[in-house]
Amino acid sequence: MRIVQLAAGAGGMYCGTCLYANTLASALTAAGHDVVLVPVYTPLRVEDETLSVDRVVFGGINVYLQQASALFRRTPWGLDWLLDRPWLLRCVGRIASATDPRRLGPLTVSMLRGHDGRQRKELDKLVDWLGRDVKPDVVHLSTSLLAGMARQILRDLEIPVVATLTGEDSFVEQLPEPHYSQARDLLAERCGEMAALVAMNHYYADYMAGYLRIGRERFEVVPAGLSLDGFGPRVSAENPGEFTIGFLARICPDKGLHVLAEAFARLVEDRTTPPVRLRAAGYLGKADRSYLSQIQARLRAKGLDDRFEYVGELDRRGKIAFLQSLDVLGLPTVYRESKGLPVLEAWACGVPVVVPDHGTFPELVRDSGGGVLFRAKDSGALAESLRGLIHDRQRASELGRHGYEAVRDRYHAGRMAERTAAVYERVAAKSARSPALPAAPLSERG
Repeated sequence: MRIVQLAAGAGGMYCGTCLYANTLASALTAAGHDVVLVPVYTPLRVEDETLSVDRVVFGGINVYLQQASALFRRTPWGLDWLLDRPWLLRCVGRIASATDPRRLGPLTVSMLRGHDGRQRKELDKLVDWLGRDVKPDVVHLSTSLLAGMARQILRDLEIPVVATLTGEDSFVEQLPEPHYSQARDLLAERCGEMAALVAMNHYYADYMAGYLRIGRERFEVVPAGLSLDGFGPRVSAENPGEFTIGFLARICPDKGLHVLAEAFARLVEDRTTPPVRLRAAGYLGKADRSYLSQIQARLRAKGLDDRFEYVGELDRRGKIAFLQSLDVLGLPTVYRESKGLPVLEAWACGVPVVVPDHGTFPELVRDSGGGVLFRAKDSGALAESLRGLIHDRQRASELGRHGYEAVRDRYHAGRMAERTAAVYERVAAKSARSPALPAAPLSERG
């Protein structure tokens, strides 16, 4: 089966969606499928060797210029090609990777409109290339925010399109009106035209069925899987020195490092708590530097600055070494997480997790037995959950072992590829039996 994956790049940032797409492409290739991984907007930045082709569709510069000026919607494709050079997009991406969603309302709506949007020329180029040179059996979008592409691909090429749901609601909910309402309606309409929608867990499939007003039977649940090369527990499961709490995620308010820092301060203030440290790692954008500075200042005011360390953004080897240095991973996201990839990465190193009781986390913990839940957004409850593991290291070790076994049994890349390929086969077979045009857009309905 020939599969095209269209994966939205995140500029200079390691992005969970990019890592997911590259891992899936690698695992599908290893299973014998013919996969063409195509970056959208910017080249993909991933931890392993990327399988992506040396071209970018819907290049970020052209997308921006076509949004801003009608002139660039009529420029020749040859000029567009110059602005789509991967090296140029990498440079621009490093500058613009942390763009505020509140400024992207018009562009989001335009992209979801597809052939009726301002990036129509980019869509024409993509469909022409897919039909003339690539000829896939199925097209897989890394996020449903790319769903504006689907209708023309299906109409012109009769190729089924599927999309993975990766937390789009958290982006859409930050859009101001009138673009928020427009984006929600368009997202629901375009997703309704998909051959299948893939969620990484039952929580998010159930939630997005309501959010998009689409029948739950249209959703496929394929749990995320890791490439396990290089992962493994540290030599000693017991740390005779300080107990190390870790945080691995983008440094921003949504991911909840401030909640973990408050819980950490509570632990240290309790004199019955053994020595404890807090280590954090993850991408830090310019817009969130003041957020980290405020956390550091609060800890400094409590005399805890020497017990907190921010180690920066890490490559794959550095991330594994970081996780292997931890006794527990805390990930107190304040929003309802739809993926939870750092949890799987911690488990792949035999590290237990303490996570909030919302989003995908209850499902992951219930399935694996690899962690502890606490009341979301409550730093006191988080401190109590951490305290229990600090005082019972044997239990912490057992939780980490359960997580380790779960990842190797069912949260690995091979299993993810197997389940995803089964989705492709179903939608391709259905498309061959009954090719059909998508439903009319909202504006054409009575």
